[in-house]
Amino acid sequence: MISLKNIDSLSDDNLEELGFSWHTDSDTTKYINNQLVNVTQDEAEAYYEAGNEIYDMFVEAAEYVIENDLFFELGIPFNLIEMIKKSWENDVHWHIYGRFDLAGGLDGEPIKLIEFNADTPTALFETALLQWALLKENSMNEDKQFNNVYDAIKENFKRLITLDEDTELFNERYDGWKILFSSVEGDNEEEATTRLLQQMATDAGFNTSFEYLNNVRFDEEGVFDADENQYEYWFKLYPWEDIGSSEPELATTLNSIMQNQKAIILNPAYTLLFQSKGIMKIMYDLFVDSPYLLQTSFEPLDGVKQVEKTVFGREGANTKIIDANGKVLEQTDGEYGNYKKVYQEYVEFNKDSDGAKYQAGLFFAYESCGLSFRKGSEILNNMSKFVGHVIK
Repeated sequence: MISLKNIDSLSDDNLEELGFSWHTDSDTTKYINNQLVNVTQDEAEAYYEAGNEIYDMFVEAAEYVIENDLFFELGIPFNLIEMIKKSWENDVHWHIYGRFDLAGGLDGEPIKLIEFNADTPTALFETALLQWALLKENSMNEDKQFNNVYDAIKENFKRLITLDEDTELFNERYDGWKILFSSVEGDNEEEATTRLLQQMATDAGFNTSFEYLNNVRFDEEGVFDADENQYEYWFKLYPWEDIGSSEPELATTLNSIMQNQKAIILNPAYTLLFQSKGIMKIMYDLFVDSPYLLQTSFEPLDGVKQVEKTVFGREGANTKIIDANGKVLEQTDGEYGNYKKVYQEYVEFNKDSDGAKYQAGLFFAYESCGLSFRKGSEILNNMSKFVGHVIK
């Protein structure tokens, strides 16, 4: 059973002053939990080490997928394959940030990978900013958390220029290149997240602008905002798989832009390999002895409790929990049912005294850099709650 600390909540007015408008769920309950998860220093260090090792396994598995042409197995749209290969071959296509979803890690339970939100992860605003505000509001030492997300991503933006070298070299190598940040108009959470990333890049030293996705112009010569300013980098908070399946003309144009070296797209196309839950089957085959991996297959597992997921999907949609005899215990509907399925060994999440379950979210930007939690029931969905943490 995990340990929790009761805290005073931030008021809606205070949250909105911070730019956080999605504080109340559709059932009128508060999205930000009024408790913190107590985490020991040893547990925080274990999460840090796990994230670094897991990322290395994703990299090796992605290389294996590319070398063996396993894109179909991962459900990758065919019109994105060339962009994935192109971005993988050249280090200038730098992965800015992602978020691991993990079970365990508390109360002696082993850390297990659930999936990797590598392309368009949510909960960035909450993890990077609100956790600090929660500790400050409750007169607690703001440094008593595993949370360097803001600075880690800022430094990772610098690596677009310095690559794997010292980021202090940024100023002498930067030549005025601009980044355009885009999200879909009308989604407050995605816009706030995108603008936060824009601020991180600005703090890193880049020239930046924001433009809603529908106002961005693309052609073979590059990426342009509504005022016809051209950009060397384009960051989109819009999933690659949606570009491939729902925006085929945009996919074709982006491919031309990449081939002509007119712009670099962030997060890179290869992050779709990480995003596909199918890669965890490849990882399990390659690293069967890893303590962090659950048995995963493209076919139902024999004789074990398991979770059926779609290779692409969000907020727990189109998920089934199946017992060892094949009986469906719980399931959710959703819009991702046409995607290929994967089957992952079931693992319990950490629980509190009321039986609520907690999934750890571990942000990664060059290295593991920040921890937070989602609280919910058996299948975590868009009604789950954000829970901060404190190192006790």
